[in-house]
Amino acid sequence: MECRIGCAACCIAPSISSPIPGMADGKPAGVRCPQLTADNLCRIFGRAERPPVCMSLRANEEMCGSSADEALERLAEWEQLTQPENKSKEPLIRPCGAPSP
Repeated sequence: MECRIGCAACCIAPSISSPIPGMADGKPAGVRCPQLTADNLCRIFGRAERPPVCMSLRANEEMCGSSADEALERLAEWEQLTQPENKSKEPLIRPCGAPSP
């Protein structure tokens, strides 16, 4: 699968613990990377200062779904499911209309 140009879900939803130009302490989950342009392209793509986690990420159907919105929702859910304080592993964000546990 090819990355959707302008999607940027992987540059917004997950936290990044390594330094990014403009965020020396990394990026919190749900915050736009400061290296995203207005049209959601990476200013540091292909450059040495791009974090290794960003360079290693590859688009795939499970992560990206069928749209940018779906990718953002999935990545936000996965981010929350992997937080230490979420011991129950229950999603904290549910799709609209999904029943509560």
